[in-house]
Amino acid sequence: MESSGIHEQYMQRCIELARFGFGKTAPNPMVGAVIVHNGKIIGEGYHHTYGEAHAEVNAINAVEDKSLLNNSCLYVNLEPCSHTGKTPPCADLIIQHKIPKVIISNIDPNRLVKGKGIEKLKNAGIEVITEVIKDQGEELNKRFFMYHRKSRPYIILKWAQTADGYIDVERSPAQPKKPTWITNEEARMLVHKWRSEEQSIMVGTNTAFLDNPKLNVRDWPGRQPVRILVDRSLRLPQNLHLFDGSIPTLVFTLKEVEEDENPAVEFVTIPFDEYLPEHILGELYRRQIQSVIIEGGTKLITSFVEANLWDEARVFTGNKYFTNGVVAPVTGKSPSVTEYWKDCKLDIFKREI
Repeated sequence: MESSGIHEQYMQRCIELARFGFGKTAPNPMVGAVIVHNGKIIGEGYHHTYGEAHAEVNAINAVEDKSLLNNSCLYVNLEPCSHTGKTPPCADLIIQHKIPKVIISNIDPNRLVKGKGIEKLKNAGIEVITEVIKDQGEELNKRFFMYHRKSRPYIILKWAQTADGYIDVERSPAQPKKPTWITNEEARMLVHKWRSEEQSIMVGTNTAFLDNPKLNVRDWPGRQPVRILVDRSLRLPQNLHLFDGSIPTLVFTLKEVEEDENPAVEFVTIPFDEYLPEHILGELYRRQIQSVIIEGGTKLITSFVEANLWDEARVFTGNKYFTNGVVAPVTGKSPSVTEYWKDCKLDIFKREI
């Protein structure tokens, strides 16, 4: 009889494999699969890129002797799909190869699946075990789960602040100044890594005007996130980096805008009322954007904090002092993780959902 420890061991391998798809599978989840025959792994695979073969398909294809499948066990960290999307249903493939046992970490929250894959397997006489290292599976696909359970993207807030709690000196369009660097090159590289892992990145009007950020991934290999700009009255000049056409950019505004000449820039008209965060997230949900990292400024970040619409806050604190300036946002939570670097620290706050 197999022990739960053995199941956990093989499921850990599924999660390790799934992570290879980080930043490349959205809006699909990250999934890894392992096939075991008589205590030996005979095939494994993971979902590489959105639109390509799923983990179960790659694992089955990796098995050289397919006759072993009808006496094997398939481990997969997410319920096999039961519907036709970009690819055929994985549940049907498992049934076709007569795999007698399937071990699963998490049930798929997507309403197109949500237990239907498991039901299809059981109806075919396949033994199914679920919730093996369930919490680890949830953490792996937290963006996917948030999107399907709460109908919104997973929200990460990010900022850098001084030792005395300011994110910037006082600046204005009438008195422009170059941004003051609070952290270091290592922190910037990490931020670019984070950007490559999320589907979108957002800033407010003042941050866009005063910093003229590119909001791209320059210091880390990976995909460029969709850039999102909040500009109520469309007062930003078109010569900013955000309008350079190199990356798709969404501009949320109150004004009605005719189709822009720049095909990479799309203007989205929404109400700018007390429910602004909800309006933005609703539009991102409709566009199948499952994660957003909000990089500034204080007003925009605070609007999401006050609406209780955030999941993580990643806060760098440098060793500089501004004495006065723009006060940093406050989450009202204690950090769950703190890392100390040479000249700054990183606090990560997580909000329980």
